[in-house]
Amino acid sequence: MVLVLTMIFAVTSFLVIYPYLIYPILLRVLAKWSPMKRNMEYSSRELPRLTIVISAFNEETIIGPKLANALESDYPEDLLEIIVASDASSDDTDDIVRSIGDRTGRVKLVRQPERRGKSAALNQAVASAAGQIIVFSDANSMYERNALKELVGCFSDPVVGYAVGAALYSDVEKGRSGEGEGLYWQFELALKRMESDVHSVVGGDGAIYALRRELFRTLEDDDISDFVNPLQVVAAGYRGVFNPKARCYEASGETLQREFRRKRRIVNRAWRAVRRYGHLLKPGAHGRFIFMLVSHKVIRWYALPLIFLAWLTNWGLVGQGGLYPWTWFLINGSVAVAALGALLDRLGRPQPRVVSILYYFYGINLAGFLGLWDEWRGVRHVTWDHIRTAGR
Repeated sequence: MVLVLTMIFAVTSFLVIYPYLIYPILLRVLAKWSPMKRNMEYSSRELPRLTIVISAFNEETIIGPKLANALESDYPEDLLEIIVASDASSDDTDDIVRSIGDRTGRVKLVRQPERRGKSAALNQAVASAAGQIIVFSDANSMYERNALKELVGCFSDPVVGYAVGAALYSDVEKGRSGEGEGLYWQFELALKRMESDVHSVVGGDGAIYALRRELFRTLEDDDISDFVNPLQVVAAGYRGVFNPKARCYEASGETLQREFRRKRRIVNRAWRAVRRYGHLLKPGAHGRFIFMLVSHKVIRWYALPLIFLAWLTNWGLVGQGGLYPWTWFLINGSVAVAALGALLDRLGRPQPRVVSILYYFYGINLAGFLGLWDEWRGVRHVTWDHIRTAGR
């Protein structure tokens, strides 16, 4: 029994730390041994026609500034089309878009008559798009002036099928989830950079990513577009790259509760995407990408049950002495610190750095597990609710 407990504890502990400590090291080694150099710039005479598709649901407070931001891009006006995909917005979003479109002649509204979710809205928008490259953006993501050129420049390499930019948080010091989320996101950006060098970025980013128009496939209503599209593109024999010079800025989640709901929905849809489209990836042709997909995403989604198994087996091994009393103390201590973070968050009090990080770690892993649980019991998140409006 001790041997069995020891093996379970060793495996679960390894899997918990693997995505955060071991996988980045492996990526760094692989990137050095197999660099994939690429040209990431078009000449001004070669720039392709571009369509930026902005997903919107009840964005009346932000859609005006977002469109102003898009119109200020340094991408040539005659090559840039701007489409707002409205998922049956019930506020003034559509009227604002129409007004700006009438005034500038450069913005088009594509509205769904009934709310079906982001993926259905994107299907409708892409079907009417004229661009060779489609850039997908959220309504609250504000691009740097050169971001579109930087993003589109990646496609000068004919093997590149999608490109992901760097979405940065503009207010991590303000939100109570901000510090943990900011640190987590810096880690994510580092992984994207290394994955891009090894083969392909695992997943897009709804805030800023681009796709060759001919590679877009019609999405199911419950698909998560920025995860499904990359799976399909890699399966078709293309790569996905990360360009850190293509930058945009958006607000953090403000509170972990709002970010929690978003992460739960994302994992629910991403796990369904793996189950629905994972068969397109073949070990012989897509081995590196499968390795990165499992390492970066899938193992993390199961972190909470893995931690629980490690805790349970550690409990049975404490009497063996050695390191086990220390690991028992570390696991329980980390949970206690995270619980303190939850209490401070509820009271609206500031959190020390370590408390904030552990609170965010456990909170987001709980959200991920509940997203999986939702999928297992048949609950599918189709419509999206932005974290700027709670309870929508």
